[in-house]
Amino acid sequence: MNSFINLYQLTKAKFFPYFLLVILSVHFFGCKKTELTPLNNTNPEDITIAGVKVAAGTNVVLILGDDWGYELITANGGQSYSTPNIDKLARNGMRFTQSQASPLCSPARFTILTGKYNFRNYTNWGVMNPNEKTLGNLFQSAGYKTCATGKWQLDGSDASVKSLGFDKYCLWNAYEIYSSGSQGSSYKNPTIYQDGGYLPSSETDGKYGEDIYTKYVTDFIDSNKHNNFFVYYAPPSVHTPFGPTPDDPEFATWDPRNRISDPKFFPSMVSYVDKKVGEIVAKVKSLGLSDKTMIIFTGDNGTPTEIYSMFNGQLVQGGKSSTNTWGTHVPLMIAGAGIPKSTVNNNLISFTDFMMTFQEMTGADVSTYDTLDGVSFYKQLFQQPSKPRAYIYDYYHPLTNSGNNSLRMWVQDSTYKLYGLTDKFYNMAKDPYEKSKIKRGAMTTQEKAVYQNFKDILARYPDYPTP
Repeated sequence: MNSFINLYQLTKAKFFPYFLLVILSVHFFGCKKTELTPLNNTNPEDITIAGVKVAAGTNVVLILGDDWGYELITANGGQSYSTPNIDKLARNGMRFTQSQASPLCSPARFTILTGKYNFRNYTNWGVMNPNEKTLGNLFQSAGYKTCATGKWQLDGSDASVKSLGFDKYCLWNAYEIYSSGSQGSSYKNPTIYQDGGYLPSSETDGKYGEDIYTKYVTDFIDSNKHNNFFVYYAPPSVHTPFGPTPDDPEFATWDPRNRISDPKFFPSMVSYVDKKVGEIVAKVKSLGLSDKTMIIFTGDNGTPTEIYSMFNGQLVQGGKSSTNTWGTHVPLMIAGAGIPKSTVNNNLISFTDFMMTFQEMTGADVSTYDTLDGVSFYKQLFQQPSKPRAYIYDYYHPLTNSGNNSLRMWVQDSTYKLYGLTDKFYNMAKDPYEKSKIKRGAMTTQEKAVYQNFKDILARYPDYPTP
């Protein structure tokens, strides 16, 4: 009924008899698609009722947590933190067990936003060429209103944000500044660049960044409830410096200028992001948009190394910056928009896959996006026949602002990993920290076949840093 009311508000009152006739015809003659059928590749604003265009299609809210390793989420087997709202996404949709990112944030963000391996476009930490095409551009071309909030780390401020496809924004780190801390706080008293300028201190002093970013998201959703929308929300939590949230008594007297990082606040930061996820879900539900809004939670890389967490009965050290499992294995939950509830997906997912997934969903033209490396998992969301990717490839050349320029490349599936250049081969299921490579003489027949296949795959990609 809410959807009928929303549609009626989009039409003029004098057209209502014709509108009602259309609705009744669809109902009685069975023209409505089942919710498990993918959308046709049509423009999301191409439905016309009584001469008025009415938005159709699926909204998307992509939440990319900072330094959220797979082991943090209770639904994945985590035992150290409280994540009820993210867990609820898993119950109300699909939980992925084999989603892989890069070990650090900047390379990972380039990959998920552009759908490309890093050797194609990643040449500088935190600085994206404003001529790149991102998910924002894709959704804009499909008629969506777009919004970016939270951590930007792509440089260029307003000009880049707009050229990379976002209509509205509320960001921290709008310019990449290489001196750590010069970007200002992302937490208490945050330095926020919003829609063309910095917010005055009168609007940020005593406030917490995640509250401001989330409020911007919910306001954007509210103002676009009759449009298709795409939200890219990148909460800076749980990145260092670890500090109190507004739910901690220490928050009132905490001075972020001291840059103190205390791991005792890490659980509270996890809980606070989870609470913000719940607020976004609640806003979507309150507007009656749950059935046409896909809400995604994932992380950009592994958990910080100073954090130890219990996971399925074992103590796990965070793997951020490491190329082993704990550095690249990230959570992924997707709910809403007709995705079957409480489903688990064990297929390999690469960060390059989001671009092609949303391309299939919207039918957007990506012919000018140059080479895209992803494999769509759109049909997998609805448990329909599809061909999942056979392997994960990563070209990891971090080029950090602290001078880490080492190059590592690898190919993996859910069990084995082979590094290029070094020829090291590991069983990640048995050896997640990659302490003992599998020697050729000790390989089983199956392992020899996997090893040779991975060698062949690596040969397709460059083994040198690109300029």
